[in-house]
Amino acid sequence: MRTPLRPLSRRGLLTGTLGSAALLAAGGSLAGCGTKGAQQTEAGCVSEDLSGTEKKLAFSNWPQYMDVDEKDESKRPTLDAFVARSGVQVTYTEDVNDNNEFFGKVQNQLAGCQSTGRDIMVLTDWMAARMIRLGWIQKLDPAKMPNVAANLLPSLRGRSFDKENQLAVPWQSGLAGMAYNGRVAKELRTVDELLTRPDLKGKVTALSEMRDTMGLLLQSNGHDPSNFTAAQFDDALAKLKKAVDSGQIRKFTGNDYAPDLAKGDIAACIGWSGDVIQLGFEDDKIKFVVPESGVMLWSDNMLVPNKATHKGNAEQLMDYYYEPAVAAQLAAYVNYICPVQGAQAEMEKIDPDLAANPLIFPDDTMLSKAKVFMALDEKQEREYEGKFQQVIGA
Repeated sequence: MRTPLRPLSRRGLLTGTLGSAALLAAGGSLAGCGTKGAQQTEAGCVSEDLSGTEKKLAFSNWPQYMDVDEKDESKRPTLDAFVARSGVQVTYTEDVNDNNEFFGKVQNQLAGCQSTGRDIMVLTDWMAARMIRLGWIQKLDPAKMPNVAANLLPSLRGRSFDKENQLAVPWQSGLAGMAYNGRVAKELRTVDELLTRPDLKGKVTALSEMRDTMGLLLQSNGHDPSNFTAAQFDDALAKLKKAVDSGQIRKFTGNDYAPDLAKGDIAACIGWSGDVIQLGFEDDKIKFVVPESGVMLWSDNMLVPNKATHKGNAEQLMDYYYEPAVAAQLAAYVNYICPVQGAQAEMEKIDPDLAANPLIFPDDTMLSKAKVFMALDEKQEREYEGKFQQVIGA
């Protein structure tokens, strides 16, 4: 069942819990997180798998990111079906409210090769990349996840932080692109239009999530956001600064742009597909746009941390959610991009309108324009985030 736009969507929580200044401070406080004391190796931090004798699993996820029974909110249909089928008892906790905040919860244990008490945690690409870089994530066995091997979207394979597809399994994905309200703005096609068109001056917002906004600007300059140089980043940043200084961009936001776009208080924005889908249910004049130069693709990923003792059970659950019928049932509730090939045909049986929605099931043309932001090392992360925050006035 389609639900109205939530006050704070799952994607919005990525920047909603901590303000931009706080995020910058958090990034600074983590400057030493890659030092020898925090870095782990597979040989130096060995995990034991007790799945053969312990049929249990601890799963940490974001709020409102699992299907719930409309008549009984204590029931989670797909998860309950997994428990019934597998016999694995799942402790499901919605305790990931912000990537940086969650990092703070677990960093001492993972840096010390200690258990977090979790077997699966769901984190966004860039945080997954950081934890992988630190050696905090266990390798998965593709042979135990045939559905993942067969059904993972091609656009999500071989990502820069997980080239061999052995560390991070996408839970759900989404797009960062543009949106406009057709009641107050003409059709929008390019990022350059968004940043320069006179009729939009002062009526535009952009995202405070650096990877999404800068990824789109890199593409608009003809550069690849999955593989760019410092000079290319600076060129894109100069374009953004010009739009800020001219007054074209009114402000930078988390997902709090959504009510303003719905009311027509802003005419156009850089925004997230999940928000725009829900706005579009209420008003078909609100459109999501894949810029001609390309769109940014992000994912939230299932990861098994070091010292988790039920990796086999975790692999079993991951594989279950890559069954197309299960994936469709989940996607019908959460309305983000389903990362599972074959789920669209199953969605036809649940809701043909959702099955036809390209923001849940992008076509090959849209996906061919989608890029995942380049995995950054610590130095790059501090440098690029710092420059971006200066321009957006955080």
